Amino acid sequence: MAGHSHWKQIKQQKGRADAARGALFSKLLAAISIAAKTEPNPDFNPRLRSAIEKAKENKVPLENIERAIKKASEEKDLAEFTIEAYGPEGIAIIIEGITDNTNRTTSEIRHLLDSNEAKMANPGSVLWGFEKAEGGWKAKFPQAITSEGKQKLEDLVKILEDHNDVQKVITNAQ
Repeated sequence: MAGHSHWKQIKQQKGRADAARGALFSKLLAAISIAAKTEPNPDFNPRLRSAIEKAKENKVPLENIERAIKKASEEKDLAEFTIEAYGPEGIAIIIEGITDNTNRTTSEIRHLLDSNEAKMANPGSVLWGFEKAEGGWKAKFPQAITSEGKQKLEDLVKILEDHNDVQKVITNAQ
């Protein structure tokens, strides 16, 4: 019986788990690199300290963390971005991330939004509906959404979060 080997199943499961773990590591290490740009010492940089703690919680090897900090002090080409968009049923979306090429990332995110019944918004047209809280953005005016719209929004958020450069996706859906 081809394809029914116990070891082949383990290999496939491990491959999927390793791919997801690798994507998470990439996002965490990019956040560390951005935070280390201003001050590479975590004792004097609380943002870097919290990024390192989050990486350690997710079992990122210390060697990789140190390499990301060293890389940040050598390279200055990573940049943070915030993209505003409107999703299904007019739900406001904020997309935050880190990239080495903002033009490429913006184009890729625009394509993802267009193919999922969403559209990019002008800068400032979505942010007014959110306030900066301690943990990130918080919606000032949460918006009700139908169950069908909620499913579309969840699918869109999952697709956006799977993008390598996207760190966080925030919506104003209830």
